[in-house]
Amino acid sequence: MTKDIEEGKIFAFLAYLLSIIGFLIVILAKKDNKFAMYHAKQSLVLFIVYMIGWAILVFIPFLGWGLLPVWWVLMLIMTIIGIIHALTGKEKPLPIIGRYAKKIKI
Repeated sequence: MTKDIEEGKIFAFLAYLLSIIGFLIVILAKKDNKFAMYHAKQSLVLFIVYMIGWAILVFIPFLGWGLLPVWWVLMLIMTIIGIIHALTGKEKPLPIIGRYAKKIKI
């Protein structure tokens, strides 16, 4: 593994585990680490998608409230996939939303 991956693994993991706080930690501590930033951007997109989905479902009576647990499980699965990729040293995009993270310029 490259030095970038080894040094960035824990920060990439924290980006997913701590969500928006983890993203900010990576920005402040490892902005020059390409691997950590890759995963931080994905965790930011995951957070934004989660919040948009949550906001929509919360305001739809009954149907939305019934789908909210499904939304949480889907977002948890995406987070676990991201954590696995981060800890195994892979720069693999998350399903569906990963392509949007590549468009973020920081």
